[in-house]
Amino acid sequence: MTAPGKAQKRSTELQEKLASLPTNPGVYRFSNAKGTVIYVGKAKNLRNRVRSYFRDASQITGKTAVMVSHIAGLDVIITSSEVEALILENNLIKELRPRYNVSLKDDKSYPYLVITNERFPRIFLTRQVRRDGSLYFGPYTEAHQLRLILDLIGSIFPVRSCKYRLTEEAVASRKFKVCLDYHIHKCKGPCEGLQEEGEYQEIIREIVQLLKGKTAALIRSLTAEMQRHATNLQFEEAASLKAQIDGLKRYAERQKVVSADPVDRDLFAVAAGNDDACGVVFKIREGKLIGSQHLYLSNTGHADTPGLLSALLEHYYLETPDLMPEEILLQEALAEDESDALRQLIFSRQPDRRQVRFIVPKIGEKAQLLDMCLKNAEHHLHEFMVQKQKRGEIARIPPSLEALKQVLRLERVPERIECFDNSHIQGSDYVSAMVTFVSGRPKKSDYRKFRLRSFEGSDDYAAMHEAITRRYGGSLSETLPMPDLLIVDGGKGQANVALKALQEAGVTLPVAGLSKRLEEIWLPHERDPHNLPKTSPALKLLQQLRDEAHRFAVTYHRKVRTDRTIRTELTEIHGVGNGTAERLLSRFGSVEAVALLTPEEISLVTGKKTAESIYRHFHPERDAKP
Repeated sequence: MTAPGKAQKRSTELQEKLASLPTNPGVYRFSNAKGTVIYVGKAKNLRNRVRSYFRDASQITGKTAVMVSHIAGLDVIITSSEVEALILENNLIKELRPRYNVSLKDDKSYPYLVITNERFPRIFLTRQVRRDGSLYFGPYTEAHQLRLILDLIGSIFPVRSCKYRLTEEAVASRKFKVCLDYHIHKCKGPCEGLQEEGEYQEIIREIVQLLKGKTAALIRSLTAEMQRHATNLQFEEAASLKAQIDGLKRYAERQKVVSADPVDRDLFAVAAGNDDACGVVFKIREGKLIGSQHLYLSNTGHADTPGLLSALLEHYYLETPDLMPEEILLQEALAEDESDALRQLIFSRQPDRRQVRFIVPKIGEKAQLLDMCLKNAEHHLHEFMVQKQKRGEIARIPPSLEALKQVLRLERVPERIECFDNSHIQGSDYVSAMVTFVSGRPKKSDYRKFRLRSFEGSDDYAAMHEAITRRYGGSLSETLPMPDLLIVDGGKGQANVALKALQEAGVTLPVAGLSKRLEEIWLPHERDPHNLPKTSPALKLLQQLRDEAHRFAVTYHRKVRTDRTIRTELTEIHGVGNGTAERLLSRFGSVEAVALLTPEEISLVTGKKTAESIYRHFHPERDAKP
């Protein structure tokens, strides 16, 4: 535990930094008491953004509230623009992997299609992105899909497949010879100088147009060129172009038409689980779906949808070198500061410097497209969770948890549930116990016991408030994961007290109470309880939780009461302190056994005088001396 003086010093240093924050854009880093960076963020105005974490605790909930409670240090890096801040934030998160930042699965294993930066560029599949001036398309989630595109390009355009370094000197000196591709008309022989660099580069520009989904414009351009060759009686060249056009038309016919208008769009949707999420991107060019990509996000905690979308968009547009679309469709609106930074990033990468529109459609064709994108995200997330279950990383979700999610109208399956119960006798020896169920089964290593001392007399509401506050507002909030559901033993009053304690601690969790008498489920601020059939798997799970919490609390209360009674009886004897009483009980088992001992036997544990005092206490009518 950190000394109060050091904690106070850190607090003072933090306040001084908060008071001197600049108003520039930049990146901020929060660290804990050990100096470990726990969060990295960006801001348009560092002063306003960073101070917002420390102003009103009631406005900060979930994982953010837990993070703020452990901030001990602050460091900022000023940048010249929001775009620089966004890029720097992305790099720092990759390097530091802070605990409270959403993590995206690294795309290094995903394949890209690369057009090399050479006089006569090559086109091939790669899994490594190098900053060498080459042009990259992707990443593609399926290598099979990328190989089909490569086969298509090879069947339509005559581009080289060799690895020769075709410098001007090497070509001029006739260092290389044409291969089979030249003879079967799949390459025009630039290695022997049979094709000019300008002509080859024009083919590459056409391929880039194809990869960007601009098939209609490319077909129009090639058709005009074909007609020009035909007019000039250059029938061989016209026939070659016609073969290319036919191949492009076949490719365009295979693409799914999803929109009547030819606007270029990117669609983003996120499906969230307990601590994982999946984001899907649809790329629509000229009204056709030319590709999709899905990314998995971990350490999402209770992050909201706009936050997950921001993380997805930042990662995607920082890693994807494609030309930006005209519209970006989202399932929910981003926070204003997040969308501003993204707009600036996208604007800086537009060759014509046009603004990109962020749209959250509610009805019509665009809303239907976004719904299709979301369904794909939900499907991929489900597959991801199934694979995690097969690997043993997560347990199979029991039907009782699915039923409980439906009954309590929870946003996610309550994988982790914590339940509280109090125990006492007429207000004495007040204790509270917390039990934890994970995947519907007890996890005893996460059980916790509380001695309650913040009030006097019999007050179950005060007892519940203290236990909840200590669990979610103290050090346990750092050492134990946050649950998906909080259950208290009691009715509406106890549920409301638990909710109030959570709000004071800056934590947002679903809360429910289960009363013993009628087995009714009470939710805070609801007038009437929920009554479930006795055969309901959800009710049976709640009863199991409540009964286990009651057993644990009663067992702990009995131990506390017994220890107090035993210690009180022995420590009332002159010369017997807590240490001596504990040694006697450890050696002889009980107070009754100690009462039957002789002074000599007692002196084996204590001194001679103390042994005589103990003997006289239990045998006042006898002489203590033998």
